[in-house]
Amino acid sequence: MKNEDEPGYTILRNKRDVSRFQILVEIAEHQPAVRQQEIAGMLGVTPQAISEYIRDLVDEGMIKAPGRGRYEVTREGIEWILQNAEMLETYARHVRHDIIHQVSVWTAIAAEDLRKGDRVGVYMKGGILYASRTLTTANGEIAIDTPKGEETGVAKLDGIINHKESTVQVCKVPRVERGGSRNVKLDHLAEVIGAVSVVACVGLEAWVSLKKIGRVPDLYFGSREGAIEAALHGIPCGIVIVDEFFTEFLKQLEQAELSYEIHDLVAT
Repeated sequence: MKNEDEPGYTILRNKRDVSRFQILVEIAEHQPAVRQQEIAGMLGVTPQAISEYIRDLVDEGMIKAPGRGRYEVTREGIEWILQNAEMLETYARHVRHDIIHQVSVWTAIAAEDLRKGDRVGVYMKGGILYASRTLTTANGEIAIDTPKGEETGVAKLDGIINHKESTVQVCKVPRVERGGSRNVKLDHLAEVIGAVSVVACVGLEAWVSLKKIGRVPDLYFGSREGAIEAALHGIPCGIVIVDEFFTEFLKQLEQAELSYEIHDLVAT
């Protein structure tokens, strides 16, 4: 049975509180020129229902209406949003760490023959998750009997899987109208690529540049996402990318919070 003191219960216990929260957030995001009909469409309710909610929120001092079709969230409204947003964050953490953690099963490769109920350590090697009876910084319990080399399930995982993300080596090459592979520092490219395990490329100019140093890329289609995924798993990787896609890819790396080194391979 749900306890009223449980994180998040105050805001989630009835539809009215949820609707008030959503309306205030929508007005705060689009104020001051936001119409009741637009809010109704965003939340999937009738304009009449929104009108009633807004009237109550104005009476309570959470919204002010300086003009027709113009609404603004007051300081009291902002404080109410923040208070309940913090409750929702606390509740989300509670769900992730206290509930899902207990029922989720992680997939790993059995480093040895394992039996259901064995206490195991989980570790990353070559970008792959393994489980063995040697305990590590992250430990759990085997969910099924598993022979060595097959995938197994690890339940009740506790701790932090110890691995380090890799630095992505970003090699910029010019578009064909700026010389393409004919205007690339191939010696520098070979040096960088020789130090990584996974090579990705974006653009035919990049592909031909790799061909000239005798390297077939591991990733071509979906290469940007693949390079990011490899780096997140700690695999040393490099990406050869045409300059017109370069800046956007750096944004992707920063969003993933990955470190990177830039190599401008355009010959001067």
